[in-house]
Amino acid sequence: MAFLLVVICIAMLIVLLTWAKLNAFVAFLIVSLFAGIILGMPVNYIPLAIQKGIGDTVSGLLGIIILGAMLGKLVAESGAARQIADTLMKAFGPRYVQWALLLAGFIIGIPLFYGVGFVLMIPLIFSVVYQYKLPAVYIGLPTLAALSVTHGFLPPHPSPTALVTQFGANMGHTLLLGFIVAIPTLLIAGPLFSRYLKNIPAAPSTMFSHAASSKPLPGKGLSFLTALLPVILLMLTTTFSHFGQQPWLHLVSDPTIIMLFCLLVATFTLGILQQSKVKEVMSTYGDAIKDVAGILLIIAGAGALKQILADAGVSAAIAKAMQSWNISALVLGWLAAAVIRACVGSATIAGLTAAGMIAPLMIQQQVNPNLMVLSVGAGSLMFSHVNDAGFWMFKEYFNLSIKHTLLSWSVMETIVGVVGLLGVLVLEKII
Repeated sequence: MAFLLVVICIAMLIVLLTWAKLNAFVAFLIVSLFAGIILGMPVNYIPLAIQKGIGDTVSGLLGIIILGAMLGKLVAESGAARQIADTLMKAFGPRYVQWALLLAGFIIGIPLFYGVGFVLMIPLIFSVVYQYKLPAVYIGLPTLAALSVTHGFLPPHPSPTALVTQFGANMGHTLLLGFIVAIPTLLIAGPLFSRYLKNIPAAPSTMFSHAASSKPLPGKGLSFLTALLPVILLMLTTTFSHFGQQPWLHLVSDPTIIMLFCLLVATFTLGILQQSKVKEVMSTYGDAIKDVAGILLIIAGAGALKQILADAGVSAAIAKAMQSWNISALVLGWLAAAVIRACVGSATIAGLTAAGMIAPLMIQQQVNPNLMVLSVGAGSLMFSHVNDAGFWMFKEYFNLSIKHTLLSWSVMETIVGVVGLLGVLVLEKII
């Protein structure tokens, strides 16, 4: 019965998002209210559960996600992302330009949100395509695969950050394990797979053939350091935490404090040192908040539904039923996220909805929560098709047919999801 009720709720969510075209936050609230009623919760408790779910989910994420959005926006607006890409392309040379763009996409993808990184990298990809007369999909897809991998696996991106909170994982450990899974995943879904795409006909717009910016770029060292500083500090503080739990270490290792420090550094290195006024930098930060507001609302709505399912005892009932399946929670979490992703199209919604269902089973099976984050993250990246905005962005920018978009973009995303799960299962045997 518990399974049937959850299926009904997820089906209702899918209908509201895809057919009714409702805002995701509104859809989550409607489904949460409906779930509370059909699950027999006291009607006066349903609003309290919704409020608790929103508060508990967003409270630990608000600072990290907003500060991360501000940092990413400044990295893009200041020209630091362009400097990173240009530096790598010069270092690798024309022969290995695909690898240069791949690495640039991975580095830039760490601080930047997926959509921002996508739009930012497209002119760089097309300028290389026209300059060296190379196949567009062959050159571009590995770079965009790098953005997808960072979006699904690595904090401080919103989805893995939210999953860290939902599963009670450690952000530093998740980041370290995420790198281990991300690298082979990216190599297989990127350069290896793209070898079979050289003959796909693409006619990218010539508007990017001479893409360049007249704005002076920040220095190379400052650009790399500022973009990678959150990763460096999270990994360092995670390493130091093994040598004892000092109060000062607990303070400086908190992800929100780390992101605040990184943002202050960026304000100086990519703002004040580049002759930008503080008011201009603050305006950039204000724009970043607008960019991330929708994502925060999706996370809040998913938190409300998760709380309803938990308080009604459905999550525990599902976990108990799944125990008899003799299937790892890592695989079930991946599968749940993959199914929801295929139906809804949003990786964030897929990951957070699956997390609410699978969290009790993870606790019962004593699964490593950091690996659980990566498993659900991998599932949330599975098979992107016509209901995903990324699918259409890739199709239109590269001027592909739907058939060739499915054969390139959709297969790439599926490879990322499958290889990501395999990487997680290998790590489970090792750690």
